[in-house]
Amino acid sequence: MSEPGDGGQRAELPEAPIDRLVGSFARFLHIEATSGIVLLFFTAAALALANSPFADAFLGIWKIPLGFEVGEFQVSHSLKHWINDGLMAVFFFVIGLEVKREIVLGELRDIRRAALPIAAALGGMVVPAGIYLSLQAGQPAEAGWGIPMATDIAFVVGCMAVLGSRIPHGLRVLLLSLAIADDIGAVLVIAIGYTEAIYWGTLAWGVAGIAGVSVLARLGVRSVGVYTALGAGIWFAFHESGIHATIAGVVLGLMTPARSYLSESLFRQMLARVTQGIEDGIFGSLRGRANRLRRFQRATRELISPLEYLESYLHPWVAFAIMPLFAFANAGVPFQLSDLGDPVAAAVGASLVLGKPLGILAFSALTVRLGLASLPEGVGWGALAGGGFLAGIGFTMALFIAGLALDAPVLNAAKVGILAGSTLAAVAGVAILIATLHPNDG
Repeated sequence: MSEPGDGGQRAELPEAPIDRLVGSFARFLHIEATSGIVLLFFTAAALALANSPFADAFLGIWKIPLGFEVGEFQVSHSLKHWINDGLMAVFFFVIGLEVKREIVLGELRDIRRAALPIAAALGGMVVPAGIYLSLQAGQPAEAGWGIPMATDIAFVVGCMAVLGSRIPHGLRVLLLSLAIADDIGAVLVIAIGYTEAIYWGTLAWGVAGIAGVSVLARLGVRSVGVYTALGAGIWFAFHESGIHATIAGVVLGLMTPARSYLSESLFRQMLARVTQGIEDGIFGSLRGRANRLRRFQRATRELISPLEYLESYLHPWVAFAIMPLFAFANAGVPFQLSDLGDPVAAAVGASLVLGKPLGILAFSALTVRLGLASLPEGVGWGALAGGGFLAGIGFTMALFIAGLALDAPVLNAAKVGILAGSTLAAVAGVAILIATLHPNDG
């Protein structure tokens, strides 16, 4: 749209690095906020179907065996297993990309700015796990201590979107950074706490594949197809080794280069040659035109880093397909209101609703008091308390860890606790933020 007096044309201001960061941040928030609605819909649908006359048919879908056979080699798992261990590896790959971005370009690259979200995340993991263990020590569900440790950022951003301008920018950034930090903790918990037996020979093949990725990157190989095939092999090796296969996704995400292959100056030179070629009529000839255009197309993609390209490409697929499908397959649990009083459900719910905000506030206060960090501009302790309750929305990662840690019937009770606790945490967080903040604060 042109401005008055500009002759119908608008002069574009030079783009500063902060503009790209803010633009990426805004797109991230938009995707997460919208995906939170989609995730909520599929969660509600799974709960409704699991408690309807169609429950047996619905729950039976996820037990359908799927696999392949090559000679005497055979692989067969349930549909739910392929979703939880296969598709969720892509989810964890994107987590790896997001962690790498935050470490290289975001809040976690500066230790001073990273101190508060890291401390808050640590408190938000240690205290809920401690509460859960205090309630379930020595019981069959004791292994579920990792369930309340992670935050579901899609639902958190969705809640912040509902509040609109009430939410200060600093609180948004803090909660996003906190969620990234406790994702790192959750990944470590999965890798260390829920690995029963390791088959070292198979794991060696996975490690060799990771080394192969590193070598190919150093050699300058840039084919997405090559890395996808190698990544699938690494996933399979991890899957068969006893270490959860999704860890392979995180490792590969962290290995993805955060710098572009092609500098802007070289791209400008290439663009000048292409422009000159068009003026000289080179592109008017059919001979070699397709190859020249393919080279130019590849160059435009390599102007941004592989990390930025893959994250922007995969994030919508994860947000609108993989996570809703995971919720649809895992959130369907038959329950009655009396199940809320089950000791396992109560332990999970209390850990999310009480443990998260207590841990975040306590560790944040300690960090600020020691002079290691300060609260973001516009964020008071009331707002941080509201954010702490929102961080108690565990859901996706909580359901994932529950599936690793527990078996039926305590698994069903844990899922009830996750759903109830996450709901209460969301309601409490939104209510506190409404009471604490005003629309013009942000």
